[in-house]
Amino acid sequence: MPIGEHVGKADWKKEKHVPVIDCPDAVKTDEMFEVKLTIGKEIPHPNTTAHHIRWVALYFHPDGEKFSYNVARVEFSTHGESAEGPDTSSVYTHSTLQHG
Repeated sequence: MPIGEHVGKADWKKEKHVPVIDCPDAVKTDEMFEVKLTIGKEIPHPNTTAHHIRWVALYFHPDGEKFSYNVARVEFSTHGESAEGPDTSSVYTHSTLQHG
């Protein structure tokens, strides 16, 4: 069963939690290409101490194969927290994964 059948679907232009994958529709065998995964593409996702995205993973399921492959996983570890309290740091991460 393809991985897409395990996840919910929503309109990415109206929802800040839907991952949007930008990549070519087709590539040649052995050709390098760029994949960009964004969460909150049209409506930016707030990355605050109380409400943030901790990680994002990218999977690929080749046609005709049984299993999906974990291509990349990125951890976002800074969301405004500091010794002074929540949302007091000047360091925040942005939940976009770009892989080329």
